[in-house]
This record gives sequence, C-alpha cells and structure tokens, in this order.
Amino acid sequence: MTMSELAVRRLGRVDYTTTLESMRSWTRARGPHAMDEIWLLEHPPVYTRGVSCTSLPRAGVDSIPVVDSDRGGQITYHGPGQLIVYLLLDLRRLGLGIRQLVNLIEQVLVDYLAEQGLVAGTRSGAPGVYIGEAKIAALGLRVCSGCTYHGLSFNVGVDLAPFSRIDPCGYHGLAVTSLCELGLESDIGAVADRLQALFAKALGMEAYSCGRRQCA
Repeated sequence: MTMSELAVRRLGRVDYTTTLESMRSWTRARGPHAMDEIWLLEHPPVYTRGVSCTSLPRAGVDSIPVVDSDRGGQITYHGPGQLIVYLLLDLRRLGLGIRQLVNLIEQVLVDYLAEQGLVAGTRSGAPGVYIGEAKIAALGLRVCSGCTYHGLSFNVGVDLAPFSRIDPCGYHGLAVTSLCELGLESDIGAVADRLQALFAKALGMEAYSCGRRQCA
C-alpha cells in the first residue's frame, strides 16, 4: 500500500452512537502512517446535536432519540435513505486546512448533482449544499490532532418529515429536499459508488475496498 490510497469501508446501516465511538477511538489511536479512510453508511432514525447546539426537536408522536455529538454544527436528522460519508483524514499529510476540506466536500457534492442535471450551490457561513432554497446535504466535522472524522449527510431517499420538528442546522424554516423528492436516483448504493470515486479523485488518491470495520 502507498500513502496515496484511500481505504473505503461500506458499513451498511449502523447505530449512530457506536459508530461515533468507533470513529473517535480510531482517530485518537491512529499513527502517522495510518491510511486515510472513508466510511459510507446509513443510520437508523436519530437526531444529532453538534457541540454548540442547545435546541431540541419540537414535540411529536415519534420516539426518535436525540444524541449529543462532538461534531461541529447544530441539530440535524439522520435516517434510512440518507447516505452518510465519514471522512477520516490526516489533514497535515494532505496539506489541507479545515476550510479547504469543507470547500472540497461541498464541491464534490455540487459536481455530483451537476452530473444528475441539477444546479446546486453553497452559502457563505452555512456549510452544506443547496438546490435553490432547499438543503440537500449537511456537513459537520471534528478535528483531533490534525485528523478529521465525521463528514456529511446526503439526502437520497430519506423520509423528510422528521426535519419538520427541528430547525435544520440551526436555521428556522430551512427547507430540505432529497434526490427522491426531485425525481432522481434513489439507489443509495449507486450514489455511494459515485461519491466514493469523486472523493478519491478530489483528494488525489486511489480508492480501494478494504472490508467492513466492526463499529463497537
């Protein structure tokens, strides 16, 4: 293996809390020669709150749990049909700052959506990717000793109703959308395949599959 390779793990549908702990412990233990990794997965229904978030979901009839995370950002929703891409990267080795990484993530998503015939954009001071006034992807990262974990959530075919109980990413009344709502590709595996390739290209790395890490 060389330092230009990006290890790709497909985790399926996994619990948020155990995945968070797996990311955190792996990042803290990684050495200077550890390979960078990208994890592609889904989570069961869960609301997650970033380190500066103080809001909670509004009352509802569901029993979706709320988990305090150590990522940046405010409150968001994860659920089946939403592609999660966690980026476990050594920023120093890649020569990237956190702002550059955020820009890279956003551009990968904009490029992917352009391939689908959609014009997407970003907003200053509000990380993420938007189709018109509606948000289709959210970002949240954590940096530990120059290495990142967490990443992005991309609405492919997720149920959008739970977003109505929160102010997505801290913005009251912010509309959200998904590929499915826009009448496009809703096969999350196919979307993951393409984003995996686009991220590897943007990072100047070669992606390879290295199996499934146990999240425990």
